[in-house]
Amino acid sequence: MAQHFSLAACDVVGFDLDHTLCRYNLPESAPLIYNSFAQFLVKEKGYDKELLTVTPEDWDFCCKGLALDLEDGTFIKLADNGTVLRASRGTKMMAPDVLAKEYGAKEWKYFVSDTGMPSHPGKYYFYDNYFDLPGALLCARVVDSLTKQNSGQKTFDFWKDIVAGIQHNFKMSAFKGSFLFVYSSKALYIL
Repeated sequence: MAQHFSLAACDVVGFDLDHTLCRYNLPESAPLIYNSFAQFLVKEKGYDKELLTVTPEDWDFCCKGLALDLEDGTFIKLADNGTVLRASRGTKMMAPDVLAKEYGAKEWKYFVSDTGMPSHPGKYYFYDNYFDLPGALLCARVVDSLTKQNSGQKTFDFWKDIVAGIQHNFKMSAFKGSFLFVYSSKALYIL
């Protein structure tokens, strides 16, 4: 027997068009996104509870145009011409002399000038929209935590846990808890 679907029975229908139909209040939405992923990593994957505490200063790390090296936890910020403006390992910024030695003043070797995107899929993740930025902060803090726990370890295997968090957070069951709060507080999250 076929099931019937009625829009009249729905309170909300959601789809993602990145600010096409409404403007999101990003300063309120970012902590919600960060916390949902951090909770998953701590509760389900055993990461340090330190990830659950974010200071206002921590958010200064977030900016569009970051590329994450998934193997060593290095974040780079690219200029529009593909040169590296700054780099960090986790949230720890590289000193100017280290940056110059590592990247120089030339175009980053994985930058594709006609797309403005990295060209090495599987090794880099590019943070190019506002909804990804809480994930950039979380990944940087994961690198900090793993570096501290593992005495300066140089390579990491945390990306699979980030992907698991994305899969978990986009299951319908994950929306039951936090979505009701967001729905009842729409004015806080949607401008």
